[in-house]
Amino acid sequence: MRVVLLQEVPRLGKAGEVKDVASGYARNFLLPRGLAEFATPAAMKRVEEIREAEEKRQALLETEMVSLSQTVEGVEITLKAKVGAQERLYGAVTSGDIAEELKRVTGQDIDKRKIELEEPIRQLGEYEVLVRLSTEIAPKIKVVVTEEKD
Repeated sequence: MRVVLLQEVPRLGKAGEVKDVASGYARNFLLPRGLAEFATPAAMKRVEEIREAEEKRQALLETEMVSLSQTVEGVEITLKAKVGAQERLYGAVTSGDIAEELKRVTGQDIDKRKIELEEPIRQLGEYEVLVRLSTEIAPKIKVVVTEEKD
């Protein structure tokens, strides 16, 4: 039985794909849960419209990420932290701290999960940090950690 997937189904396919499945699987699992519908010409047309809209949305999102990347690329941010012996920080500088400072400097709101730190920064110094905006777009910023004066 040919069905059009309306949502992603694990080990079967992604939304918009046409699949041949067992009739029992379609009638008892896919159709009642709204995961698929019969592959009629009307359903195929509707799925194609949804796919085109998704492609447009992805293209728009990609252009936004490119412009955000150009804004963020090469930005240098300075963070101040309390320092103990041997230039070790009390606490650490995390991706959340970097995201806040980046927002303050550039005006662009960037999710802290997009900032790639292998581990929190615990020493004074300069660090190059990757901001992964998408799979292909990853600008680098410079983070300078200095001592906070009382």
